[in-house]
Amino acid sequence: MATTRSRSAKSAENGVAKGAETLPYDRDTLIGFSRTMTTIRLFEEAAQKAFRQGKIGGYLHLYIGQEALALGFLHEYRPGDKIITAYRDHAHALILGATPREVMAELYGKGTGLVKGKGGSMHLFDVKNGFWGGYGIVGGHIPLGVGFAYAQAYQKSGAMTQLYFGDGSIHNGAFHEAANLAGLWGREGMNPCLFVLENNKYGMGTSVQRATAMTDLSEKFDSYAIEHEDVDANDLFAVLECAQRVTKKIRETGTPYGIEAQTYRVTAHGAADFLERYRGKEEVAEARKHDPINRYEHRLLEMGVATEADLEAIRAEAKAVADDAVKFAEESPEPDLSELYTDVLAD
Repeated sequence: MATTRSRSAKSAENGVAKGAETLPYDRDTLIGFSRTMTTIRLFEEAAQKAFRQGKIGGYLHLYIGQEALALGFLHEYRPGDKIITAYRDHAHALILGATPREVMAELYGKGTGLVKGKGGSMHLFDVKNGFWGGYGIVGGHIPLGVGFAYAQAYQKSGAMTQLYFGDGSIHNGAFHEAANLAGLWGREGMNPCLFVLENNKYGMGTSVQRATAMTDLSEKFDSYAIEHEDVDANDLFAVLECAQRVTKKIRETGTPYGIEAQTYRVTAHGAADFLERYRGKEEVAEARKHDPINRYEHRLLEMGVATEADLEAIRAEAKAVADDAVKFAEESPEPDLSELYTDVLAD
């Protein structure tokens, strides 16, 4: 899935027309975006099936309905940057370069997994690709992301941190303490941190409206003098434009920036969340009308970038990738018992 990580923006004359506009991406890049989102979707559907068959232990949090969010922002990843998120982390790992085979094997707890079967779904980790988790404690990773950004500025690395967290964790004290530090350090250009608030409308079974009196969550950044904005995270083009503009600003100034990415979790909170008594089927059905993959495919057809046959071929290819990942995971060996003692203490 490395196509999404390449810096493939083109000059306007080489771009693809979108109505009166010209998109700064060539056809291969636009098709690559579709391939990546579709592969993530079918990978996760396969993982959900395996979980319900009892083949995946622990817990499983899926990103279905949010694919454009991570893809758009991670397209601005550069080597040296750090990425950290909570436990809904499969998409981030895959986009950054982890293979579907090693991620699926990790979900299965196998020795060929991304972290040798010791992390599972909630604790993916891939430092070589700039991915620092997959973090299981709600809000617990937010101070780490802010600390990463401070270190990057202190070391004059020129890099930045993308810090992802959900609407449920913004009410956690860890967010407010870390955001306060980010705002303070940012005044001196010492915190190049992009806060990406993934507002998928529910923290487990609690809606935003039931969790806070201030439902415009991005306004919470004002308390810490952090500039912020909202973006329709189901529109990949909107996310790409926002990400390119905002990351450029962060890299140039060393100041933090907050994004409230408006999306919707069409899947259950976790794969064991069957009943979903906190929301009705009609609500989910309405949200599916704004599915980011369907919206993006429609745009590709509208622009003449892809045909229905092209999209069917992408889906077939993505299904083959997902099926191969499952087969690899099922046939992989369990971790050796000696792995209990590896990667526990630093050398």
